[in-house]
Amino acid sequence: MGFHASLLVFTAFLPLILGEVYEEARLVIDTSKTVAETDANYICATIDWWPQDKCNYDTCPWGSSSAVNLDLSHPFLGNAIQAFKNLRVRVGGSLQDQVMYGVGNSSSPCHPFKKEKGGLFGFSKGCLHMDRWDQLNNFFKKTGVILTFGLNALHGRHHIERGVWGGDWDRHNTYDFINYTLSKGYHVDSWEFGNELSGKGVGASVGPEQYGKDTIRLKTMIDELYSKSNNVKQPIRPSLVAPGGFYDKVWFDKLLQSSGPRVLNVVSHHIYSLGPGNDGNIMKKILNPDHLNKASFVFSNLSSTIQENGPWASAWVGESGGAYNSGARDISDTFVNTFWYLDQLGMAAKYNTKVYCRQSLIGGFYGLLNKTTYIPNPDYYSALLWNRLMGKGVLDVNITASQYLRSYAHCAKQRVGVTVVVINLSNQTMYNVDVQSSNYAKLPSKNQTGTKNKRSFIHGLKESVSWIGNKASDEKVYREEYHLTPEGGNLQSKIMLLNGQPLQLTELGDIPSLLPAVNDVNSPLSVSPYSVKFVVYPNFINQGCI
Repeated sequence: MGFHASLLVFTAFLPLILGEVYEEARLVIDTSKTVAETDANYICATIDWWPQDKCNYDTCPWGSSSAVNLDLSHPFLGNAIQAFKNLRVRVGGSLQDQVMYGVGNSSSPCHPFKKEKGGLFGFSKGCLHMDRWDQLNNFFKKTGVILTFGLNALHGRHHIERGVWGGDWDRHNTYDFINYTLSKGYHVDSWEFGNELSGKGVGASVGPEQYGKDTIRLKTMIDELYSKSNNVKQPIRPSLVAPGGFYDKVWFDKLLQSSGPRVLNVVSHHIYSLGPGNDGNIMKKILNPDHLNKASFVFSNLSSTIQENGPWASAWVGESGGAYNSGARDISDTFVNTFWYLDQLGMAAKYNTKVYCRQSLIGGFYGLLNKTTYIPNPDYYSALLWNRLMGKGVLDVNITASQYLRSYAHCAKQRVGVTVVVINLSNQTMYNVDVQSSNYAKLPSKNQTGTKNKRSFIHGLKESVSWIGNKASDEKVYREEYHLTPEGGNLQSKIMLLNGQPLQLTELGDIPSLLPAVNDVNSPLSVSPYSVKFVVYPNFINQGCI
């Protein structure tokens, strides 16, 4: 056998030798209409209240990352937030219902949280000093933050039994706090009432009828305070968000029924679909499409609850970190977690979720930023790419492929076009993906020779729709690709590669440029094993995104 023949045989069997398999896949996008819509600022991250001595599984992963001790002067923090232009930040968490505000005639001393046997979550009540509130607001204004602030919904209530709390909510400290906020001209986009008090609660629970009653009182109070505010800097009135807890159908139904029309603007819920942070099967869950699909039941059921009981309200994910109890060490802060994160962002958006708040911006193992160095973890870059590339309009995608290939499509962000994110959960299959539009795939199916005439997304693009500007019909058209892989092929790497280049801060601490690879649209689109690819088809005018 000659050299060239031997080389051809070797090349043919190379994928088998390397253990890599090639499969064809087809994505058909319905570009005629959007099926859901997010807010323009869909990506959100949380700042929690946990002190340094908050520990789980013999580790204390929070450091100085809370609302009261976070280093607001650290340049990496400001740069990371400003890269989003307007990042929504939710200040809240488990200790939020024990926060007193150091203003007005509060009888409680303004002390920090400390360990307390028998205390809720093992901690005493804590306090937010107004000088710290001033610092936070100055920082938020400087960095362009859209602020959601979680209010204490337990103040004034009493413990009845087994985590159940009763009695009316005491509004006075919150009244003084919001009044102070207005007097200083600080802009709070939305106020959230309570944290994880729904259903059986986490640490504490309140009945839905009582919660609904107190939500009405809070809404009335907010309207009163904003109506009489003389501060001309204060824009339109904020949204009211609740309950910020785990979805329980009966409880959520009753909350909307008891609070009544147009009291709640947003119904927020928390979801931790990967279980506790010490679960040894978390990586298996992330890479298991059947497990990822389970979250859809929560999104679907919440959507039904809102449609049936409060169609005036929107759905938010107020908190989600994948694994609860501070996240999973060496998983939540590594590349593998981005499969779960991007899949859940895509799935939630399909069910009309307007905002998705990641637990956390910083702190715990699930922080987008490292709690000590403030250096971004892999999921930070996934969030930033989503924020820059995926627009509000959600498009339906039909996938013909193994269940290990997952995909979501949106209208492109702030430009004409379509963006697709493709997630490959397979450890050995390279997918060659044919992207089509359902509008044009249904053109005559046979040509004159009788063979099937495939109508790709691009053929539909070039033949059936208009392009921005005066492009010649034979001019090359390009797509933008953002291929995300782990450094060294290690799924638990804390370094993410974009088109083969490591994503790391510049020498000045700036976020690196996220530049795409630009390819001819007619070239094969492939997605390698254990990787993610954002693909933008720019300038594609389609009916669904007009």
